[in-house]
Amino acid sequence: MSTSPIYDFAGKVVTITGGSRGLGHAMAMGFARAGANVAIASRKIEACESTVQEIRALGADGSAHGVHVGMWRDCERLADEVYARWGRCDVLINNAGMSPLYPSLAEHTEELFDKVVGVNLKGPFRLSALFGSRMASGNGGSIINVSSTAAIRPSKTTTPYSAAKAGLNAITIAFAQEYGPKVRVNCIMAGPFLTDISKVWAHSEEFKNRSQSFPLRRAGDADEVVGAALYLASDAASFTTGAILTIDGGASIPMSE
Repeated sequence: MSTSPIYDFAGKVVTITGGSRGLGHAMAMGFARAGANVAIASRKIEACESTVQEIRALGADGSAHGVHVGMWRDCERLADEVYARWGRCDVLINNAGMSPLYPSLAEHTEELFDKVVGVNLKGPFRLSALFGSRMASGNGGSIINVSSTAAIRPSKTTTPYSAAKAGLNAITIAFAQEYGPKVRVNCIMAGPFLTDISKVWAHSEEFKNRSQSFPLRRAGDADEVVGAALYLASDAASFTTGAILTIDGGASIPMSE
């Protein structure tokens, strides 16, 4: 197999939720450099528009979509907007997520619980159905969910988030069954990455000490997720579906005694 055209996404359309910051932004730039047109979705349209300008500066093109993925009507509008603008979608990346702090499990509010599950699970479920069904009835495509190692290593400070991400792992496999063979559905299960939302913990002494137990002894840079996304979206992964790929520097490996 020749490697040169595998990561050429010229003429392809990639939709990324949460694409204006963090891992989503890094993936958007990666796909733009590979020639893709990238639809950027997040709650703040101004941030989406700014990211589209960055994409155009790389010689690709993009579109900005202000949506709240926890609301199904917004998910439906996003699908309609992407197909109206580009006429297709080859890759959907369900990257938007949230894991807000809360005082305790007993004090966790119903409203916050619903928001966490809505953004991390309910939205990806609906978007996968909307985009996956269109892909399956057309030329096929790839769906990539961005989960978290909190799904398999939950804690008292991430409980609803962990539950939602565990659900995201589960629906990855279910959607792979539903929309195969024309649509491949996979998941990146991310560990600790250095992004704008990691400022709370990234430089804490607690994390610095804990990271010394990781095989790679550090958190990841956002760009270090891009290769996995390009792989899963490309023909290099043509026999890969229903897979959950852990990218965490070994942080989720059980500590040896």
